[in-house]
Parts: sequence; structure tokens; C-alpha cells
Amino acid sequence: MARAAGSRASGRTLVQWLDSAWVRPVGLIVVIVVLWELAVRLFAIPPYLVPKPWDVILVLVHERDMLLAESVPTTIATIGGFALSVAVGIPLAMLIAGSRTVEAYLYPLLVFSQSIPKVAVAPLLVVWFGFGMAPKVISAFLLGVFPVVVAGVQGFKSVEPDMRDLARSVKASWLQTFMIVSLPHALPSIFSGLKVSVTLAVVGAVVGEFVGANSGIGFVLQRSIGNFELPTMFAALTILALIGVVLFWTIDLVERLAVPWHASQRADVIATA
Repeated sequence: MARAAGSRASGRTLVQWLDSAWVRPVGLIVVIVVLWELAVRLFAIPPYLVPKPWDVILVLVHERDMLLAESVPTTIATIGGFALSVAVGIPLAMLIAGSRTVEAYLYPLLVFSQSIPKVAVAPLLVVWFGFGMAPKVISAFLLGVFPVVVAGVQGFKSVEPDMRDLARSVKASWLQTFMIVSLPHALPSIFSGLKVSVTLAVVGAVVGEFVGANSGIGFVLQRSIGNFELPTMFAALTILALIGVVLFWTIDLVERLAVPWHASQRADVIATA
């Protein structure tokens, strides 16, 4: 009996471990890598088209110092552009949501700006701001600000008018109404926009590095493509994906701490229970 109970408990523990939040994506990545290896071997794909996963892993191991060093300027540009997107996007969302006149003038202009390819704008940024960190930060900002504005406008507009009327009835000031009513109700939508923004900021930083940089992951990608060093290119793409994942998880952690009362967070608690 005791042995059977122990085996059931260990089996239950194994199932819970396999179903944990971090094991599932890692398991999927392992499956993708195995399928990638099998496809390369079965279809005899030449290495100058698609490298073997093992070759990419060797580059990640042997060139780790170089890849980590080159990831630093890309990460700095991404965080700088994302921070600028937050600093500009949320006030813009407040203005647009609070005034129909501002919305009529500004919102169409923002939508129009997103129709312009950032790859076409990036060379102009190099001409205007020179080679350095500024063009990469601005490129990341241009890609990251729009989701923040859209999500912020949606969040601020979703506040119930009755809640604002209640705040006015107790003679709350504009700042008190904003801090107690508007901002908490808009935070879930804002965080949704921030998650999209931080991943787009990574893309924007790399676009800036493509056109005017001598360092960064974008520079490594451009150099490896020119030299047909496909394993190095795939290794750089892996580092780039890891940067995006870490930043996304960071925003998700901040969201869990900032809005634990929201239904999206309560759903995790209910599912765990």
C-alpha cells in the first residue's frame, strides 16, 4: 500500500513537472530542433542554405563571448527605445482618449506614420543623427510607440463613466481621479501594448543596426549574411530571440505585480487551484 501510494505520488509529481510553465516551451523547442535535424539529414539540404542545429550550437558555445558582447548595444538600444515609447506613448494616449479634437487630428497621423516602412526611414536617421546609439534608439521607438498608444487609448476609453462621476461626487481632484480610477482600469490594456511594444523595439533596434552600426546583433547578422556564415547568422537570431523573450517576461512579471486583481491574473490562480 505504502509503495503504491508512493509511486502514485511520484507519478503525480512527474506529471506536474512536465506540465509546468517553463518545461512545455523548452520541450517544444527540443522537438523543433530534432525535426530540424531530421529534415536537414533526410532531404540532404546543403549547409549554405540551412545549417545543422549542432553547427549552430557549436557557434553559440565557441563564440559566446563575442555574441554576448554584441548583444549589449542591441539590448541597450531596445530598452532605450522602449522606455521612450512608454514616456511618449502613454501621455499621447491620455490626450487622445481625453479629447476628441486631439484624437481627430493626431490619431490619423499616427496610423499614417505606421504605414511608412522603418527600413526606409532608418538611413535618414543615420544622416540626421550620425553613427551611434541615437539612430537605433529612435528606430526602436518608432516601431514600439504605436502599440503603446493604441492600447493606452483603448484602456483609458474603457473606464466606466459612472466611476468618474463617483469620484467627482466625492470632490476628488483630477489627479486623484486619474490615479484611483482611470489608471488602474487602463493598466491591463496598457500592459498588453507594452508586451507588443518591447518585442517590436527589438526589431527596431536591429533595423537601426542594419543601416548604420559597427556593433550589435544586427551588425553580426549583416556580416554573417554577406560572408554566408549561416551558423553564425542562426546563432545571432537565437540570441536576438532570447533578448525579446527575456524582455517580454520582464514586462509580464511587472504586470503580475502591478495588476494582481485583474481577471487575467486570477485565471492562473484558479487553474492552479
